[in-house]
Amino acid sequence: MAQTPGETPDPLPPASFHRQELTMADRVSATITIGGTVPAALLADFIALVVGEGLSTEWDGPEFAESELRGDDPLQLMAHEVAWGRFEELEAFCAANALPFARWSGAYGGEWGAERVVFKGDGEPRSYIADEEDRILVDLATIEQLSTIDNIHAHFAAADIVIPPLRVGK
Repeated sequence: MAQTPGETPDPLPPASFHRQELTMADRVSATITIGGTVPAALLADFIALVVGEGLSTEWDGPEFAESELRGDDPLQLMAHEVAWGRFEELEAFCAANALPFARWSGAYGGEWGAERVVFKGDGEPRSYIADEEDRILVDLATIEQLSTIDNIHAHFAAADIVIPPLRVGK
């Protein structure tokens, strides 16, 4: 496009400017239920991660507050417009501190399907195909891989773990 006299050209982005900053994230609704024991020394970090993710204990609810940690139930959090349907930093914190969690995220049409990711408190998080109601599904490839009805039942059971209450340790 031609520049008119007296018009200044658009400045170039600084050298530190990354392409990722230009990319809009695909966003969906997501929930995460967290349990286990958060070390007291890491509680402020945990809460900062929850608040930083824009999570609430209810859909479209107020920002999470420490007073919502009751210790007798798992912590259930949710948000709309979650980038890629993941809470990457919060999930990494939970895995690093052996806090079991189950995360559901909705599908993004043409990109990915809904899923549930389960972390038992050790090992690696495991992903399961889910629907928009957070029901676990299996496709033909999974059935063939699992091969027996007992293995299919075990697959469903592994996806449906009971998350313990979230407590603050010493």
